[in-house]
Amino acid sequence: MPTASLILPIGLLLLSNVFMTFAWYGHLKFTDKPLWIVILASWGIAFIEYCLAVPANRYGSAVYSPAQLKTMQEVITLVVFAVFSVLYLKADFTLNHLVGFALIALGAFFVFKGPF
Repeated sequence: MPTASLILPIGLLLLSNVFMTFAWYGHLKFTDKPLWIVILASWGIAFIEYCLAVPANRYGSAVYSPAQLKTMQEVITLVVFAVFSVLYLKADFTLNHLVGFALIALGAFFVFKGPF
């Protein structure tokens, strides 16, 4: 199996999640703007996210199971969100967050480990 086939879906999911995170949470820095404006802006950003997520899952389904694709997407989402919340939103990242994310990563390990 070519390495590109394994990596392309991950790269697309990573980019997709960057856009998704901005669509869902980026407006929190613009609380002075009317809600309808941030909704329209979020929809525009989410369109780009979908244009990346759909091919990621289409290409990924050739090499990963649906459960593996979903697990990858969730882990990528948490990593992207953690970085985004600290760097963009200036939120704290505590030990509780780290432990919670680590437990989710442990769950991802079991999804990829295969049948027992």
